[in-house]
Amino acid sequence: MTSPPRTTRPARRTESTGLAARIRLGAFRPESKDYFLLLGTVLFLVVLGLVMVLSSSQVESALANDGDFTSRAAQQATYALIGVPVMLLAGRMPERFWMRIAWLVLGVSCVLQLLVVATPLGVEVGGNTNWLRLGPVQFQPSELIKVALVLWLGLIVTKKQDHLGDFGAGIMPILLVGGGAIGLVLLGGDLGTVMVMAAMLLGTLFLIGVPLRLLAVPVLFGAAAFALVAVSSESRMRRITAFLEEDCAKYNLGDCWQIQHGTFAMANGGIFGVGLGNSAAKWSWLPAADNDFIFAIIGEELGLIGAVVVIGLFVVLAIALARVMRAAATPFGRTVSAAVLVWVVGQACVNIGVVLGVFPVLGVPLPLVSAGGTALLTTLFAIGVVLSVARDPGVPTRASAGTTSRRPSKAARTR
Repeated sequence: MTSPPRTTRPARRTESTGLAARIRLGAFRPESKDYFLLLGTVLFLVVLGLVMVLSSSQVESALANDGDFTSRAAQQATYALIGVPVMLLAGRMPERFWMRIAWLVLGVSCVLQLLVVATPLGVEVGGNTNWLRLGPVQFQPSELIKVALVLWLGLIVTKKQDHLGDFGAGIMPILLVGGGAIGLVLLGGDLGTVMVMAAMLLGTLFLIGVPLRLLAVPVLFGAAAFALVAVSSESRMRRITAFLEEDCAKYNLGDCWQIQHGTFAMANGGIFGVGLGNSAAKWSWLPAADNDFIFAIIGEELGLIGAVVVIGLFVVLAIALARVMRAAATPFGRTVSAAVLVWVVGQACVNIGVVLGVFPVLGVPLPLVSAGGTALLTTLFAIGVVLSVARDPGVPTRASAGTTSRRPSKAARTR
């Protein structure tokens, strides 16, 4: 009795080898267009920010560091060299990793902010107690709370996906926890950061589909709280009054100083600008020239064309984030993309609006462009989370799929 010829085993080996090859090649597949659009826009803004920080901080750096006019720019470049790899690394992490650490990051950031407002470790800068000094390190825990809220919103929306139309069971717990974290920042007096965080919380819920009627009461409550906090501080009231008074249209050495010289800088730039490095406002005329009012230096040195280019870059950034949000297949992906969109683009609108005289001075930096190590690191990290969503938006993870698979479809129930 003869054995049958072995004709099927080589075919199986070939089939399994081809499958393994396809799996290995799949790990190196090209990223999506949205991924590269978002990454390219962010990197362009970071490079532009480094150039403008170098230009706008030359005078202050030289006065503070015995003639070293590159000290502030070198510090910002160091943060960028750390933040960009962190962003790229965050872009490789799976969704389930962010969901696992969301509560931990929120808890740690709130504890650090509590140290700012309740212990002598808090440092007051510009009238706001928003900095924490631990030995030689000084940073802003409020910026870490922004990242924590992005991750935590993604987690909690995933878990409460079926209750987002119910105010008591779905929206109220989100507002209580998120509002508590924002309240810790409010205790430090940083009203500008609080406005951005509150807009991020409510704006995210609106963008992911929460009915506006459920958000009307929180919006009215937040507006009332903002008004009460604003009138409770003499310095804030002076800034608001200076913004509303017609006297700011004239030359005034009081609270209108920063508003006026920001306008002077923009007007001095004209259409084509005075040239990179040739700003007159940075010679101790414009406070926070490399931070809150860096857009005024951009308008002066690069002119209307440079200012429009910067605005256009943030428009492209908003489009890229919106495309990632729309393509995301999981509640977590949609939520974190929406949160970062409202945070970064909304804060940019507030900063540019302050420089243009649309809003009173709020002390909010221009994301990815202004000087500030903590803000740059946290913003790049949050964008890295969105990049992880953009890498593979069409494949839900087990963590997110579990929430959507609890209810069987009608076709499954009828079988």
